[in-house]
Amino acid sequence: MATFEVTLKDRSVERIGEADAYQQEGPMTTFFRTDGRRRTVDSWSVRMASLRTAEILIIRRHEDPAAEDGEVTPLHRRSA
Repeated sequence: MATFEVTLKDRSVERIGEADAYQQEGPMTTFFRTDGRRRTVDSWSVRMASLRTAEILIIRRHEDPAAEDGEVTPLHRRSA
């Protein structure tokens, strides 16, 4: 699984762990966990977090090798 690092307008950084994909849903960008075999967002995908799209500057995807070992990467906020 991957971790997405999202830089917001106020330069704070949100990290969304255990997510595989994201897509815009109205005014929000939502991050999803998929079944792992395919990275398609469908009715079986689990919503992990949503952020207001207008506040997002950058989205970076980082592969998380620790998550493959069963370790969980939580959502957390970090000041820039």
